Amino acid sequence: MEALWERTQGPELHKRWDLRFTEIDYLPRADDGPQRFRYVFRLLPGLVINGTGVTTGDRHDTDGRTSALRFSSGHPLSLIRSGSGYWRYVPTNDGVRFITRYSYRPGWGKAVDLVFRPLIGWATAWSFDRLRLWLEAGQTPERSLWQALAELCVRVLAAGIAIQATPAVIACMVVAAAVLLPPLPSTPAARRCLRRPPDRLAFKAPLTHLEMP
Repeated sequence: MEALWERTQGPELHKRWDLRFTEIDYLPRADDGPQRFRYVFRLLPGLVINGTGVTTGDRHDTDGRTSALRFSSGHPLSLIRSGSGYWRYVPTNDGVRFITRYSYRPGWGKAVDLVFRPLIGWATAWSFDRLRLWLEAGQTPERSLWQALAELCVRVLAAGIAIQATPAVIACMVVAAAVLLPPLPSTPAARRCLRRPPDRLAFKAPLTHLEMP
């Protein structure tokens, strides 16, 4: 629990595993007030999307811990205008169940969000598995990223060679294998994370009434 809490609540550690952020910085905090933060996602060198948020954490209850937040961005390129969410840390017999739930208001309308929402869901699940490998196997997030890119390149290369140099039936089999075979155990995979709660009780967590940043 303490290792998971440290690597999710500390900005310098959080940004190493979470694919959704390039930078996270805490802003000066008022006495007894919630913690405000700034986040950045770097699309290209010199092209960044930024936003601000407010968070409160370390709320203990009988089911573990909860960290809640609200966030918003006025950047014209941001696909998320504002939103809120929480993390739940639920102790189990063999570790900690790490749960997230969030909702947001699209920045570019519903049509674009039909494509973006599944992508941000995939990025969330992939990042959670990257964090799991860091905690359970000691594999750094940087190594996990390079390994995932290397495995993707191998799959694309194998499929490309098969399409160009083998009969259609074999090419189809190779392409199907490249797409459907699960990643290596040491490669992060969104499919390893449940996209629905295993039980409703563990998933319930009240969002604190935080003001918008």
